[in-house]
Amino acid sequence: MLAALERNPLTLAGLVNATGLARPTAHRLAVALEHHRFVGRDLQGRFVLGPRLIELAESAGEDPLLATAGPILTRLRDITGESAQLFRRQGDTRICVAAVERPSGLRDTVPVGAQLSMKAGSGAQVLLAWEDPERLDKALEGASFTLATLATVRRRGWAQSVSERESGVASVSAPVLAPSGRMIAAVSASGPIERLTRNPGRLHAPAVMAAAERLSEVLRRNGTAE
Repeated sequence: MLAALERNPLTLAGLVNATGLARPTAHRLAVALEHHRFVGRDLQGRFVLGPRLIELAESAGEDPLLATAGPILTRLRDITGESAQLFRRQGDTRICVAAVERPSGLRDTVPVGAQLSMKAGSGAQVLLAWEDPERLDKALEGASFTLATLATVRRRGWAQSVSERESGVASVSAPVLAPSGRMIAAVSASGPIERLTRNPGRLHAPAVMAAAERLSEVLRRNGTAE
């Protein structure tokens, strides 16, 4: 069942077809896996791989990106004074796979394992900006940004959002790219508009891009091709 979900999100009917299990059995197993956080749900209610798998991979040290994300996000937090996150795309959602919060005061809290929309926010912009253009029409349906926005993100190497994902919250994000150019993840710094202003990229784009580049360098050193 987990192997089936590795390829793409699936409905219960999709799980039945992919695994050959009887519908009651597939439902029982999926609910059990969801209870233990090995499986989650996307915004459309489809089954997806859950955050527990990310936590296990990090504990095992098998993912060089997650193994080194903590110190890099901490430095980004210290430079910007804002919470920092690392997002990966999973179907129609993006999952926070690592996060470091501002220690005090008003802050944007995104816990590890949180599933956020791909329709809003600078992290979503970055994760889509390097997508194949022919796949973008559906992804942009109902989005808070446009194809022109994504073209700008790709050209300058960072994205910003103001009250897109959540009212009163601004953010800046930059891409973590494999040596092949494949999109791997998005690094973000987020916080209240009162501090980040309505042009957060002016304040924090260089720091966020530097953090993303350091994580991209980790992938190059480890020979990650995709």
